[in-house]
Amino acid sequence: MRALKVLPSGRPGRGRLFVNLPDGRAVAWYDRQENRISVLADDQREAVLRVLRPYLTGTVSIGPPPVPTTAGLLRLALPPDADLAPNRPGESLLGELEHGPAGARARHRLRHELTARQRAGDAFDALEPEGWRTVHCVPLPGLGRIDHLLIGPAGTFCVRTVPARGRRVTIGDLLLAVGRGEPRPDPRWARRAAALAARVLATPVAAALAVVDAARVDTAPTLRDVRVLRLPTATPELARLPAAPQPPDVEALYAAARDSRTWLRWAGERA
Repeated sequence: MRALKVLPSGRPGRGRLFVNLPDGRAVAWYDRQENRISVLADDQREAVLRVLRPYLTGTVSIGPPPVPTTAGLLRLALPPDADLAPNRPGESLLGELEHGPAGARARHRLRHELTARQRAGDAFDALEPEGWRTVHCVPLPGLGRIDHLLIGPAGTFCVRTVPARGRRVTIGDLLLAVGRGEPRPDPRWARRAAALAARVLATPVAAALAVVDAARVDTAPTLRDVRVLRLPTATPELARLPAAPQPPDVEALYAAARDSRTWLRWAGERA
């Protein structure tokens, strides 16, 4: 019998494990979220179970692949180079650190930015069992990148990360300040990015600021259209948010958001 190979797909620790023949053809896959093995070749069932055994946890169901949903069909049709789902939090900063500025101060700032985005990303990814999906480092034509696009039963959030590192953060309607640093236009940027993402995805998108490791957060009472998430303690609050009056189809919206062509197509139509 030809040896089977187990290959991961998607974000490390959360994607599927595919069982392939030496020529690359898949004979089964293990969905770790559903704890289910889908077998394409029934005559390979025992061999599939044998190679997957080290990766299995709890009670695992096994059978033919389920009938795909519309969102599942969209994901199956997505070319790997167009899929944003494997993006790591702070993906763009990794490249800047490797090939970017040589100055010690600039590299120090980038490292703290990267750490904050990674901590925020890990917190948002942990909401997956509650029905939330996150796409990190989403290219937004004309505005750079969305740090985290969070999609769940309570709605869709365009999240900008604010690294605080134990300092006080003061957030106003248009600007915010971290410690004694210069005011930054993050609230304005978050609003513009959310409005643009809403047009691209054709769904309401709320602006949010993820303030990471702040000693204190002071928010202007007039700031009502930008949600302030104080991490790492804010994610349980997100999990408990009531469903939106018209909850989004999370999986279908996630399938569209993770496709880079969705964003590029909108930019082309706008041009």
